[in-house]
Amino acid sequence: MRPPPTIAFQGEHGAFSEAAALRIRPQGIPVPRRTFADVVASVESGEVDLGLLPVENTLAGGVVAAYDALAGGSVIAIAEVVIPIRLFVLGVPGADLSSVREIHSHPVALSQCGAFLAAHPQLSVVAVHDTAGAAKDVSAAADATVAAIAAHGAADRYGLEVLAEDVQDRPDNQTRFLLVQAATGRLDLSRSGSAAPDVQRQIPRFKTALVVETDNCPGALRNLLGPFARGGFDLAFIESRPTGFPWTYRFLVEFRHDARAQAETVANEVLAVARRVSVLGTFEAARANDD
Repeated sequence: MRPPPTIAFQGEHGAFSEAAALRIRPQGIPVPRRTFADVVASVESGEVDLGLLPVENTLAGGVVAAYDALAGGSVIAIAEVVIPIRLFVLGVPGADLSSVREIHSHPVALSQCGAFLAAHPQLSVVAVHDTAGAAKDVSAAADATVAAIAAHGAADRYGLEVLAEDVQDRPDNQTRFLLVQAATGRLDLSRSGSAAPDVQRQIPRFKTALVVETDNCPGALRNLLGPFARGGFDLAFIESRPTGFPWTYRFLVEFRHDARAQAETVANEVLAVARRVSVLGTFEAARANDD
């Protein structure tokens, strides 16, 4: 009989990543690691069998550091799992929310609690490496003026009390995780003889920023990119961001162009293949500092 797999996750015991690891591999043995890079390194070295990385949240969007660790390592994704995220304010026994002055949590979790934090301006926010780690530290400090935002399970594990529940901005808050294993042959493609990107060419004077909403259908992104390619416009930035509904997206796009009038022309061409286009602004592109 094969032993249960060991699964590295970022954070302390009681983290959402640990819950996700047990959701996707119920017989697995979760192994805490401090950073996403540590998770990947543990898988690469064979210290653990698998790793779990949170890559996207329906409120906060992509977890860039996790994607960076995945892209920079020698691992491959083999499965994904989505879990609901409920966030609680946790304090030491006897504490009260009205007496709390400092609140600790992971930056991604804090970004999911904007409305709660705005409603409590007396709270000084401290970003730390992990939600469960924040709860562990609050327990160790035994200070009634300090609290953590974390999962309910962290309260049970570290002997804390719930001071406020469901402080996330929306009840449908969810996070998507990728399960990774060591790569035995990850496919990496490049053109032979390709050189470093040309960053010395003449840069157009202007940039325009757009928000584009498309239908969720095959070819939507290809169609969106078409007007830029046909017009010879350089895309300076593109990123997908969550909309007001889980697992639907809008694109943030910045493109470079020579004349201000081109902004409206391109926006109208994009609208022909999108549901909605909002022009955030046209402005002179910053020049690189040569000093």
